[in-house]
Amino acid sequence: MSKTEDPAGDQPVPQFVTAFEPQHGVAVPVADGVERLTAPNPSPFTFHGTNTYIVGQKSVCVIDPGPDNEAHFEALMAVLEGREVTHIAVSHTHRDHSPLARRLKEATDAIIVAEGPHRPSRPLFEGEVNPFAESSDTDFVPDLALADGETVEGDGWKLTAVHTPGHTANHAAFALENTGILFSADHVMAWATSIVAPPDGAMADYMASLDRLLTRDDRLYLPGHGGPVSEPRAFVRALRTHRLMRERAVLERIRQGDRRISDMVKVIYATTDARLHGAAALSVLAHLEDLVEKGLIATDGPAKLSGEYRPA
Repeated sequence: MSKTEDPAGDQPVPQFVTAFEPQHGVAVPVADGVERLTAPNPSPFTFHGTNTYIVGQKSVCVIDPGPDNEAHFEALMAVLEGREVTHIAVSHTHRDHSPLARRLKEATDAIIVAEGPHRPSRPLFEGEVNPFAESSDTDFVPDLALADGETVEGDGWKLTAVHTPGHTANHAAFALENTGILFSADHVMAWATSIVAPPDGAMADYMASLDRLLTRDDRLYLPGHGGPVSEPRAFVRALRTHRLMRERAVLERIRQGDRRISDMVKVIYATTDARLHGAAALSVLAHLEDLVEKGLIATDGPAKLSGEYRPA
């Protein structure tokens, strides 16, 4: 993995890879017995679109069917023609990943598996609005809720649920046993960092999930958007360092006198696409929630987007 250096800690930080050919409508082999079909839903948040994975040969599992998009559904059904779909695995309940599961189940009678229904990482505070509420598939209910470490299997494949909360409370990755492959969904992606936006997500959970992945020996991540992560442990260590640098940047802005999240975003994310500043503000909030919990930052009441912050 190419890298830059963290001037504060001399540790590698991620060099994101944005070279990716989505080949919408075409199933691309990405590993032995695994194909990728990218949905045509590009955006600043989804990159070139959501990756749907087909695992197996005759008896298959479809991972993250994607958004309720007619072109993607037709392309997926064409790829699946002549094969039995026994399982549909959903990593989390954002609308770019889960809604098509229901239609695919109707067409195939497959079993939908996931960590569970959509839920926030914490309750909404009085007067608080969830800015990502419209992105959440609150109608989703799996046929089978997989506990951490539980498995499903088919003809020649076995998937194990690896719970990785942070991006959402119900986020799960799926390990393809005996291959070293982890379908990392939106927890770890090669093209960008994952959005951690309260109340759907939580920074403390996200960091703990990164630490958990560092205890594994996966050789390849196949993420929910963009291309593969070919050196997972080095990349995860770099992501962790990147988040800690962001945390230090937030602390420094407060020590320099910034009191509101909007002021911090202008400095910390000065080179980031302005269309992403709303998500950036939520990321800062996620760091502030964690810093308040650790007792490093103070605010009146719970940490909120509209709050004022000061050194503890």
